[in-house]
Amino acid sequence: MNNQQYDVVFVGGGVMGCAIATNLLLRDPQLNVALVEKDLSYKYSSTVLSDGNSRVQFNVKENIQMSLYALEVLDSFAEDMAVDGEKPEVGFRQQGNLFLTDEAGRTEVAAGLALQQRLGGNVSWLTPSETKAVFPMLNIEAGLFAGTTFGRDDGTMLPQAVLEAYKKKAVSLGAHLLEAEVTAVRHQSNQVTGVQLKNGDVLSAGIVVNSAGGWGTQIAQTCGVELPMEPVMRQVYIIETAVRSQNILPLLLLPSGTYLIHEGHGLFMCGRSFADDPITTTDFSWQRSRFEERLWPELVDFLPSFDSLRVTDGWAGIYAVNTFDGNAILGEWPELRGFYLVNGFSGHGFQQCHAVGRYLAECILGLPPTLDLAIFSPHRILENAPVFENQQKLI
Repeated sequence: MNNQQYDVVFVGGGVMGCAIATNLLLRDPQLNVALVEKDLSYKYSSTVLSDGNSRVQFNVKENIQMSLYALEVLDSFAEDMAVDGEKPEVGFRQQGNLFLTDEAGRTEVAAGLALQQRLGGNVSWLTPSETKAVFPMLNIEAGLFAGTTFGRDDGTMLPQAVLEAYKKKAVSLGAHLLEAEVTAVRHQSNQVTGVQLKNGDVLSAGIVVNSAGGWGTQIAQTCGVELPMEPVMRQVYIIETAVRSQNILPLLLLPSGTYLIHEGHGLFMCGRSFADDPITTTDFSWQRSRFEERLWPELVDFLPSFDSLRVTDGWAGIYAVNTFDGNAILGEWPELRGFYLVNGFSGHGFQQCHAVGRYLAECILGLPPTLDLAIFSPHRILENAPVFENQQKLI
């Protein structure tokens, strides 16, 4: 059995682990950091299987602030993440996000919109007719929605490119990237001491970060920490329609939570979370029939020209759903020193990696936070003080 010594060990080398590691090493280049990823092909990584969307449209102040910071980061991301003169291309496409609301959700949406605008978000309210001018094939005659909020700076990008950029930057700054499986977080006297690997090796460290995504609940259990988090499988579909648009259309979110992302020409990405989505870390199957039976009829109601289409592809990925309040769990677990959590993002983790990377690095180093995200501290779980985003079914 080998024993290697580190200052910080990350359990999970997805976008969160790599973003935090990058921020740590930018602030303290002397740190000895290990990024432990069980599969460097990232075949089942939630980062890679993400739809890559980023939005300002949240109702919790800190979530909005994280999105606004992401826009700042993305503005100079290629230059800041360059390694040996090679700049990453993440394809950030700011086509905007168009969120439809019905009458039942209008009051809550209006409150969220006011907060987004007050914080500097480029978001506005559109009437149904104004919405149709932006998304011409929408059915506004049936009265299916009261209006929309349009986040003009929102958009989509290539999630794997963002992950690879942070990973390469972290490694260039000195992080050790290991392909290995962590079987246990080691601890003694309420203090983390490192991790045990499947091959028997031990990585000793006074700080362990649980950045394992949908597998984070299992990792936490190995050191006696029970997280209110479930790995939920959600399916995504690629559909081809006869619809043609000269421009890339905004992402469209229906009141039910069904979303549609235009990929160009007649191609769209479509998905939705359902209450009966499987809880699993091993099932990555997808079913065409699920789209045909549960999503297609609704799409035709809102977009009559979608009555004829073809499902050309699909996939399934894991959401780390926080069953407590649906928001991130960030920071040191109060009952185990050195055990830091970056878990439970419930579907909006990818877009928050930039702000979370900076914040967790500041927490670990004992620096005052540039953006205080203490509202998402694990303390709230032990104190039964949930932070709910809203009642609307967002991505």
